[in-house]
Amino acid sequence: MKYIATFYSHFGAIRFKREAPEGVTNIELRPVPRDLSSSCGTSASFEADESFTFTDDPTGEIEQIVAIMDGEYRTIFESPNR
Repeated sequence: MKYIATFYSHFGAIRFKREAPEGVTNIELRPVPRDLSSSCGTSASFEADESFTFTDDPTGEIEQIVAIMDGEYRTIFESPNR
């Protein structure tokens, strides 16, 4: 399944790519899709299985993570600081 993560800073996106959570593969840094807001302009597109969950961001850098389902975005994680 495909996912997109947005970040508060470009550094956060780079850090996510370097320190990816377990089960995350094929990470590509890209511009944020227009349908998703972001504090910086960089997002991470990645793949993980359908059971992928994300409940805590110890870095505080992730704004949100969405799953791409049937061409639509479904939020699976949203920062409490958002």
